[in-house]
Amino acid sequence: MRLNSSVYFLLLTIGLMTGPAGQAQEEAPANDESAAVTAPVIIDGQELFRLRGISSYPAEVRAATIRQRIIDAARNRAVNPDELHLERSDEGIWIMAGERQLLGVVDVDARVEGISLNLLADAYKTRIARAIEEFREDRSRDVLLRNGLFALVATGVLVVALWGVLRLYTVLHRWAERRLHKSIKHLADRAYNLFHAGQLWRVLAATLRILRLVLVVALIYAYLNAVLGLFPWTRPLAVTLFSLVFNPLKSIGAGLLGALPNLFFLVILIFVVRYLLTLIRAFFTGIEQGRIRFEKFDADWAMPTYKIIRVVVIMFSIVIAYPYIPGSSSLAFKGVSVFVGVLLSLGSSSFIANTIAGVTMTYRGAFKEGDVVRIGDVIGRVEDIKLMVTRVRTAKNETVILPNSNILNTDVVNYSTLARTEGLVLHTTVGIGYDTPWRQVEALLLMAAGRTEGLLDNPPPFVLQKSLGNYAAEYELNAFCKEERRLLAMRSQLHANIQDVFNEHGVQIMSPTYEADPETPKVVPPENWYPAPAKKPA
Repeated sequence: MRLNSSVYFLLLTIGLMTGPAGQAQEEAPANDESAAVTAPVIIDGQELFRLRGISSYPAEVRAATIRQRIIDAARNRAVNPDELHLERSDEGIWIMAGERQLLGVVDVDARVEGISLNLLADAYKTRIARAIEEFREDRSRDVLLRNGLFALVATGVLVVALWGVLRLYTVLHRWAERRLHKSIKHLADRAYNLFHAGQLWRVLAATLRILRLVLVVALIYAYLNAVLGLFPWTRPLAVTLFSLVFNPLKSIGAGLLGALPNLFFLVILIFVVRYLLTLIRAFFTGIEQGRIRFEKFDADWAMPTYKIIRVVVIMFSIVIAYPYIPGSSSLAFKGVSVFVGVLLSLGSSSFIANTIAGVTMTYRGAFKEGDVVRIGDVIGRVEDIKLMVTRVRTAKNETVILPNSNILNTDVVNYSTLARTEGLVLHTTVGIGYDTPWRQVEALLLMAAGRTEGLLDNPPPFVLQKSLGNYAAEYELNAFCKEERRLLAMRSQLHANIQDVFNEHGVQIMSPTYEADPETPKVVPPENWYPAPAKKPA
């Protein structure tokens, strides 16, 4: 056995000194772990130290061999840990347990650790002696009995704790049903059923169940980690169980600590940008309210201009902040950024077109919120102007969503621009036969305009003779009004008044088509204006 160990020791020494690893060691710093492939020597879940290896004698094989030697020495009660000693040879230093060879340390091992060979061998000897003592102590009768008793007590505590958690869950669930169920229903009623009381209760119940599950898992995990760590045979499993949870937490914590300087920069940048945007908004609010005036700059342009500048400032801030975002330099982050960029480039043609159209419309000044407009075939009041779309509410109480790019290429009629200052002209056309004097027709039309609520007396209404047709003359009544939102209602009332006035005076309306004179004029006498089911107003 000693001869075999000596051969391995010689091969290891020659390989470390002359092999590729040795050459890499000469080229790299002594403590560079990338130049040294090592494996840990682990006994009962505790790492004693790490060892080098060569291609013909890998580090894992060397570590497993040394581990087994230490365990054999610990099991042999004849081996006294205090009597471990060092023996120097031509290749290095042996750590000996009597006549038994435990570990051979060479110069390359010392260079990997960055200390002298004697100091490293003495440190290894001390660690091996302590490992032998711990190995024996962990397996002694007194320790096993004590740990077994502790495991029994821990099991009892676990059972009581689990019962307490389940009992606490039952109590909380009943209390929530008794106290919170009615409150949730009352809250849902006050919120006008924006959410259903049953849905909110299910969310609350699921939260309680999740808390119960978390507590149960945490208790079982703590129990297993504590009890498995008591016995040397199960301690490696306890170490593995511990590392499964705390290694990710450790990595997250280390990552957060490493990212703190960048996070501080991002926080400061956010505060600076918010303060800058507040100042810019205050400036444009002053323009909108008239406190600040610029020649040829409409006050209605203030908020849209602020929104454009805000987007520019935010985009510039993102460019500055990008290198400081945690993980921005990783390949995954860059891949996601490229993917998002490709998606935006492929699907943003209409988005960009509508956005540019929305910005252009702001300075075009065709209409603003609250105006009554006609855009194509849509007539209604402008409710909302967004960057991409405009919402118009029609007289039928319909909301029409119009893309801004379509509006930009469509004729827009604004009924509100001059309605409140110069007035809007409401007009309608009738056809009357040539046997009725035109002066009478004009008088009747002006009388109908005077009866219509909302039409102005000043400027006075007027009548135009638009054409002299083959069978009838075409008259157009024009009257001013300032309530553009009542155009349809006023036009309907005007038509009703025209029919009443012409019927009162026995004048037949011949539009839209006239072919021949009927035997009796097509008029309705006043006594027949309210046949059933029509009702005469009081």
